[in-house]
Amino acid sequence: MNRVLVTGAAGFIGTHLCELLLREDYEIIAIDNLITGRRENILPFLDNKRFQFLENDATKPLPLAELTGLNYVLHMASPASPIAYGAWPIETMMTNSLGTYALLELARAHNARFIMASTSEVYGDPLEHPQREGYWGNVNPIGPRSCYDESKRFAEALTMSYQRQYDLSIGIMRIFNTYGPKMQASDGRVITNFIDQALNGEPMTIYGDGKQTRSFCYVSDLVRGILLLVKSDVSGPVNLGNNGEYTILEIAEKIRELTGTSSSFSFCPLPTDDPTRRRPDISLAKSLLNWEPELSLEQGLSETIAYFRSLK
Repeated sequence: MNRVLVTGAAGFIGTHLCELLLREDYEIIAIDNLITGRRENILPFLDNKRFQFLENDATKPLPLAELTGLNYVLHMASPASPIAYGAWPIETMMTNSLGTYALLELARAHNARFIMASTSEVYGDPLEHPQREGYWGNVNPIGPRSCYDESKRFAEALTMSYQRQYDLSIGIMRIFNTYGPKMQASDGRVITNFIDQALNGEPMTIYGDGKQTRSFCYVSDLVRGILLLVKSDVSGPVNLGNNGEYTILEIAEKIRELTGTSSSFSFCPLPTDDPTRRRPDISLAKSLLNWEPELSLEQGLSETIAYFRSLK
């Protein structure tokens, strides 16, 4: 049986990934410091003998006695929304620097495959569209988003260095906007903002003129891609995201339609360094992993809206 360490296991994507790994008969050691993760996300797993949860910070010494026989180390930890990494910029940078280093050392000690969750934010406000993995990005290194963008870029560089120097098996995935159940309504992301505001009958906040674009991948499609990367010998980086592109106004209109709300739109200034266009080129994921998203935006939004309704 494959034994895997997952950091950020109680977070939005981490929870869905653990659920899939359990279905696939993996044995999981789950780590989360619960800054942005939630214990209630992993409650359904705690009775499973193949799931062990350790409340621990990835940057702090790990309980090595518990970490034996690892086949895979999946580093999913890090605040990932602008509100979260804006509130914890130092913690974000340490998780993606010291935390990545500690986990790479752990993977090297066990000769385990190391999988790093990077982000589309390494492309910054891109001058190339759509974004392919060979594009180096357009990132402000000292702006308010730099704690996340630059620490992920550092984590990628460190991970590649371990592959070159120690011949460590590694995989890097650049995750584009992902959504679905178990997101937090207060995380400040566009889909959660719109759904929460629509269900409450409040004005839907649109930053800028709403013509900036994003691509949204449903979480079940994403974690399926992650598992394919885990099982492969692909190093990457590999973009994982949905290549459908929508303006923010189009997303707002679709959510307003699906929720049946009469909420108006409220326009606010665009935040500093907010990308104007974002869409992945997923050719590598298609060719190397035989992966592409399957769920339509309307299906995914309907599932996500149903989840948020259930919380009301």
